[in-house]
Amino acid sequence: QFCRNDRIGLPGMTKGVRGMPKPAENLEQQTEIDLDSMRVADYLRTNPDFLDRHPEVLAQMGAPKRFSDGEPVIDMQQFLLERMQSEMGRLQFCASEIIAASRSNMSIQARSHAAALAMIGASELDQFLEIISEELPVLLDIDVVTIGFELQGPVRHELQGALVRRLPTGTVNALIGPGQDVMLESEAFGSSVIYAGAAGLVRSQALVRLHETPSVPAGMLALGSREAGLFQPGQGTELLCFLAHVAETLLQKWLQPKS
Repeated sequence: QFCRNDRIGLPGMTKGVRGMPKPAENLEQQTEIDLDSMRVADYLRTNPDFLDRHPEVLAQMGAPKRFSDGEPVIDMQQFLLERMQSEMGRLQFCASEIIAASRSNMSIQARSHAAALAMIGASELDQFLEIISEELPVLLDIDVVTIGFELQGPVRHELQGALVRRLPTGTVNALIGPGQDVMLESEAFGSSVIYAGAAGLVRSQALVRLHETPSVPAGMLALGSREAGLFQPGQGTELLCFLAHVAETLLQKWLQPKS
């Protein structure tokens, strides 16, 4: 009889079978829980503004039910409260996404401004072309940037260097589209006509039109990344057009006929 009682554990006994809870220990644990609950309640009473200062805690708390589970009553207040908490969680997630996107946009804007300043800092055309091919990829955090022109007939010696891509006539309109200034492609395979030896790196690209003038042939800036999806249709193109406009202005200055 003693052995059987020892296996099941009698009230007041502190010893139990391995793996089974001990009544005395359970009592101590329950006492600790009760004391913790009392401490929390006392703290909230002495700090009535706690939930005002930490509303996120309130949003995660459950409200007391006004009806027992056995009663056939639908508690609309409980339903509305739970829906409000769910909506608050969704709004907080959306706010976090907006903040992250804003920070990303600020970073892209800062990089674009740095790239523009680098181009403006060039003192001659050759230096400008070097900045485009060597510095802009670093400043814009991409893999390759090239500049190319649709060159026909005799080519001005200023545009005969290795840093300028020679494009067949009609390439700009064919790739970017008539009347369009930017083409964004999330899944791309780089063309050697545009990127030369770096074509194999390109998995996403942005092509930006350089408008033709009497002294500057039609051309484009090509920005390539090995990260597929970096450039995507629907993204904002204002900063890309800004960089192209800076490049157009500088090219006009260096390529206009000298009087």
